[in-house]
Amino acid sequence: MESTIGLIGAMDEEIKLLLAGMEQSKEITKAGVRFVKGILHGKPVVVCKSGVGKVNAAVTTQILIDQFGASKVLFTGVAGAIHPDLNIGDIVISTECIQHDMDVTALGFKRGVIPYQEISTFSADAQLIALAEQACHEISVGKYMLGKVLSGDQFIANRNTVAWLRNEMDGACVEMEGAAVAQVCYMNNVAFVIIRSMSDKADGSAHVNYADFTIASSQRSHAIIEQMLFRL
Repeated sequence: MESTIGLIGAMDEEIKLLLAGMEQSKEITKAGVRFVKGILHGKPVVVCKSGVGKVNAAVTTQILIDQFGASKVLFTGVAGAIHPDLNIGDIVISTECIQHDMDVTALGFKRGVIPYQEISTFSADAQLIALAEQACHEISVGKYMLGKVLSGDQFIANRNTVAWLRNEMDGACVEMEGAAVAQVCYMNNVAFVIIRSMSDKADGSAHVNYADFTIASSQRSHAIIEQMLFRL
């Protein structure tokens, strides 16, 4: 039996195109999250909206694995660009994810390190990274980059914070869910990749850019997911 692929977005805009293309769909609600199980481009999938933030993302990911047997998890959505070469509409494919707001530096731990835990930086699956790269190439999305995704329960909109996250944590982009998805997948030995389309520069211009570019950015992410499903 073909394994199930979990597809997560944080917002309605990020999943509605996926839902529109599904066949044999069936809805199940658990922990207040609506999971839609069905077939997308010939593959068994479960599509859901996690909601914003690391807790929502972690709960949703664990349910995908426990309840639906997801063996691969793809998270798609938007993020704020940190790398200076990234512009609005560009794509980041996660090489690894870390929580930038995990801060136990007062006890001597490096920023981002989860105390007393062996792993704090979670690596994405090499095959899924390669498929995402291939998809970006195939559909000519413009610029894409492999890089570290930084996650935290904060909407970053400050130039100084952006500079710090870039210089000290080597982030390509910043968002609010990816590292939680990554950690849950690591703990369950499930492959994952995070694909983010840049909706703003995370530098204080977000209030101008965010609403205008969320839909366009989500469409780019959706096109990549589609191409990946064709090849999986």
